Order: sequence, then C-alpha cells, then structure tokens
Amino acid sequence: MLEAYAAYAMTDTAVFELFVRHLPQERGFLMAAGLAQLVEFLERLCFTADELAWLEARGALSRSSIERLAALRFDGDVDAMLEGTVFFADEPIVRVTAALPVAQLIEARLINLIHFQTVIASKAARMVLAAPGRQLVDFGLRRAHGAEAGVLAARASYLAGFDATATVLAGQAFGMPIVGTMAHSFIQAHDDERSAFERFARVRPQSLTLLIDTYDTERGAAIVADLAPRLAADGIAVQAVRLDSGDLAVHARRVRAILDAAGQHDIRIVASGGLDEYRLAELCAAGAPIDGFGIGTRLTTSADAPALDCAYKLQAYAGRPRRKLSEGKANWPGAKQVYRRYTADGTIAGDRLVLIDDDEPGEPLLQPVMRNGQRVAATDDLGAARRRAAEHLARLPEPLRQRQPGASVDVEIGERLRALATELDAQHR
Repeated sequence: MLEAYAAYAMTDTAVFELFVRHLPQERGFLMAAGLAQLVEFLERLCFTADELAWLEARGALSRSSIERLAALRFDGDVDAMLEGTVFFADEPIVRVTAALPVAQLIEARLINLIHFQTVIASKAARMVLAAPGRQLVDFGLRRAHGAEAGVLAARASYLAGFDATATVLAGQAFGMPIVGTMAHSFIQAHDDERSAFERFARVRPQSLTLLIDTYDTERGAAIVADLAPRLAADGIAVQAVRLDSGDLAVHARRVRAILDAAGQHDIRIVASGGLDEYRLAELCAAGAPIDGFGIGTRLTTSADAPALDCAYKLQAYAGRPRRKLSEGKANWPGAKQVYRRYTADGTIAGDRLVLIDDDEPGEPLLQPVMRNGQRVAATDDLGAARRRAAEHLARLPEPLRQRQPGASVDVEIGERLRALATELDAQHR
C-alpha cells in the first residue's frame, strides 16, 4: 500500500479511528488501556539499518521505497480516551491524524497495543466490581500468551483496580506492588509440611503467606496454627494462608475456624485456582471468609471474551469524509468526538457520538495526546490512570456495576453525523 500511495502521490492528511463495533456477550462496558505504550511506540517509530537491509535483500520493495522507510517518523496528531476511561460500542478510542502512508503503517501495532490491554483491563474491572473490598492479585504470567502479554496484562489489571502482581518484571517496569507465595513443589520437596513452612518463613519472613492445600487443607491450617506462635516469638508473623483447590468456600470456613480457635485471628485467607468474576461473585455472596484472591488464566487470557471486534478505519482523507459500507461493517464517517452526560448524582446517563466540530454539552472523552509527533503533555502515570478507572467504575449505572446481562449505556448518534452518512451513501449509490 505504501508503494502505491507513493507512486500516485497520495500523501495528504488522513484521519483514522480505532473503535469497537460490538461489545462481546456479557460485556456491558469496556475500559480503555494501552495508550502509554502506544505513545512510546509512536515516539520511537523508525526502521533500523538491519531492518532496511533485510527488506532490500528480499527484493520485495523498490530502492525508493526503502529510502522513504529510512526517513519515516511519526509526525502526526493523536487524540484518545485516556487510560481508565469506560467506553461503549462505536465510540472512537484513538484518533490518528497524519499523512496517509504513516497513519496506515502503524495500524497493526496500534491495534495490538490498545486492544490487548483494553481486553484485560475490561476483564479485570469486572472482577473488581465482583469482589469489593477484597485484595486482588494478578497470578497470570505462566499461562499468558507470551512474555509481553503477561507483563502488560499485569499493568492493565492494576490500572483497572487490582492491588498487586506476582510478575516481578511488571513491578520493575511500572512500579507496581509485587506479592507472591510458594508453589506446591516447594512443599513436596520437603519430607513434611511443617519443615517446609518453617524453612520458608525463616528465609522469607516478609509478607509471609503459606500454601496449605498440597495434601490436606485443614491439616495444613492446623500446622500453621501450631507453628505461628513459635514464629511470632522470633518476630515472624504469618500474614496469610492460601487455598488453591477444592470447594474454596467450605475450606475457607473450616480454615477460619481452625485459626480462630488457636487465637490466630489476624492470619488472612487468600484463594486462587481457576477464578473469574463469576466465581468471585459467588464466593462473596456466600459470605466465604476469604480476604483476597489470586487470579491467573482467566484474567490474562480474558477466557470468556479474548478478543474485541475492533477496527482502525479511515474516516477522512484529503479533507473529505470517507465511509466504509461493507455488509455488517459500515462505519460512521468523519473525525468524531464523544460527549458524556451524567445524572445529578454523577452516574453516567449516556454518551453522544458527533462530528468533531459539533458543539455539544457534556464531557468530551477524546483528549489531545500528541501534536506533530510530540506529546502535548506528560502521559498519565499508572497511578493517575488507576484513579481514573476507579472513578469511572464508581459512576457506572447500578445494572452495569452488578454486571447484569444486557445492561449497557445508550450511545446516541448526532444528527449531523447521521446526515453525513446518508449523504455519502447516496454518493456511493
């Protein structure tokens, strides 16, 4: 495409927008994430000498194309929903305004960065709503779809309201809290559980959590209850025990009773093992005495909705609006803005999708992020995005906070936008 654009001097300004056509089943809202990584990518966009040499050796591109790639940098504009923003179907998450070849070239990586973290943040947000007041920790690196995915999933879940991660590299990269326990293999490597617990405690006394279900959960709890006073005499406090199998609600009640009978009221119970928002909601509704949860596979793969029907489409070129009319995939034309209205108590009342130059009441959701290839302001730190996410979740209508099937927020289409679409349809006909 880039060669063809160059051959016919098609280098005028283009407007592309990234949006989600339809929300997945069981998703009444989504949460924007990944913008920080997109901005970093655009700031550094270039082809290295080795990459250019490889392209030239393949013989698939002309010499003039190689030279254009060598000079290519992103010098366009980006407007976007800031990370942590709740959004709905058909709303642009990111708008790119740049020379057509440049705006076209960045499509794959742009979708890759925004799509993945948005998927994970949206899943994590549902878990945060399902388990209010409980500690939530990302345990998902091992089954994530690659190392980058595991690290970015940790970031996205923390942005959405998780408390910590077990992925150390994510802690280093993003300043996130890091927590962890032990594996069953550590217990199995010892001749008995008591030795395993005590050795681990004396080597790693900080934030000590002991895994008690390798053989028999209640017996493991009894061993911890007996061991805890001796460790406490040496200044070592058992912070929590972890359950990872069986009926978590039943085991948690039995373990709580064992610990309380021994006077160990301060030892918390955390649970893991195939958890998602549905199981979290069940455990919380049942009153299970579980203080925190470690969430793995179903978080980092967003198992029930691993992909979004998102698209990065041309909305305008050379000053003229453009509209795709493919069956089932038509898009609203032109550069657009989303305005959000709230009820008197601050709850989201609805959104309105309009052309960018429409004057509308409400909060504009797309904000300037880059101008002429440069950041217009420092990209939000993760803490700011996390605070925004919490605010947006608090403003969701109650049916969405309760994750009720079919609940969502209406997105109105502005009159001028509808008229423009009708006009372009008539031109195509």
